Amino acid sequence: MSMTLAVTRNVSPRIRGFLASSMLELAPGVYSAPRLSPAVRDRIWTVLQDWFKAEQEASVVMVWQDANMPGGQSVKTLGLPPVELVELDGLIVTRHP
Repeated sequence: MSMTLAVTRNVSPRIRGFLASSMLELAPGVYSAPRLSPAVRDRIWTVLQDWFKAEQEASVVMVWQDANMPGGQSVKTLGLPPVELVELDGLIVTRHP
């Protein structure tokens, strides 16, 4: 279990309410869960992916600790801009496909 953080922009109240029911809303659109299991995180992400189809000009970013990834964290995104962490000459950078 690791700290998970989700940041939203321009999402519907339905998504905000769902995230607030499973994570602590630290600030408008910023959600955190200190000990979220991978299974629960995946279920939350599956719901977000399904509901996101109805969103317009919105985005969701979710990050969590992952020792197997560059920079020690994984990132999932919905909407724009999509982001991927990559290692480039020993530095961790974001790539926008």
